[in-house]
Amino acid sequence: MWNRFAICLLPLALCVAIAPVHAQTQAGPGAAVEEKFPTRPIRLMVGFAPGGGTDIAARIIAPKMGELIGQTVVVENRPGANGDIASAALIRSAPDGYTILLASIGSLAINSHMPGGTPFNPLKDFSFLSLGVYFPNILVVKAESGIKTLQDYIAAGKSKETEVFFGSSGSGSTGHLAGELLKARSGMYAQHVNYKGGGPAMTDLLGGNTDAVVASAPTAVPLVQTGKLTALAVTGAVRARALPDVKTVAEQGFPGFDAVNWYAFVAPPETPRPIVDKLNAAIVGALKDPGTIEKLANVGMETDPSTPEQMAAYVKKQYDLWGDVVKTIKF
Repeated sequence: MWNRFAICLLPLALCVAIAPVHAQTQAGPGAAVEEKFPTRPIRLMVGFAPGGGTDIAARIIAPKMGELIGQTVVVENRPGANGDIASAALIRSAPDGYTILLASIGSLAINSHMPGGTPFNPLKDFSFLSLGVYFPNILVVKAESGIKTLQDYIAAGKSKETEVFFGSSGSGSTGHLAGELLKARSGMYAQHVNYKGGGPAMTDLLGGNTDAVVASAPTAVPLVQTGKLTALAVTGAVRARALPDVKTVAEQGFPGFDAVNWYAFVAPPETPRPIVDKLNAAIVGALKDPGTIEKLANVGMETDPSTPEQMAAYVKKQYDLWGDVVKTIKF
């Protein structure tokens, strides 16, 4: 009897012995790599020129993120096509976690709806990591300009004696769309000037080469605070904490006007979930760090950490919303 019992147990014992080996085989050779990640510096791409809002945010967040993940996070600028050049480069990168992107609302929710579209689907061609920051845009003019209020700006755009040019960080950016919405709502005319980021737009504004810029808060706030620029209006539903005396567009005769900006972290498609989770933990930790929060608040940004799933739901909602806005403007 005992011999028969032992024989019956033998297959079970073999299964138990083999199971761990099978599990290791299923995990594949990349499992050990994922477990050790990261072993070298991480590249954080930005789709705009230095000095713009995305660049400023990335350089504030990167040091704390690097500290938490245990490797240096290096910011790399890849400007052009309202962030789409950097987005396309990210999609072609290896899904190993060593190249990520601080993507703008343009690449994730707007550009696909613009004439010409994009060569990628933002809802399918990225691995979402976490939401990053949000903030309003601010309509600014040079301090020496004769334009002192939003009504002055609108009046200049309605005058037959003047021609108004306004810049933004790129075609299809929320700055661009906010400027177009204001034109549509007010009946004014202003010619949009397309830049490769908020930094170049500010340089041209300060140099007197354009009349106004609908700029991201981090780009505009320091220049307003030092008196180089005059802020005419905030494009969000509420005033910017960094500029509490500047009224919103909605408060100045255009109820319901609301065009906020946001950035979020993405990785190449098919990035393994263990790597996504490690990157998410470092990003969320950096965005919850009091020092990082204070530095971002000083330039008009609020942190908005999330899970990858929460980010996916938010991006889909924004994608649909801005698609409707682009249809309304009828480019």
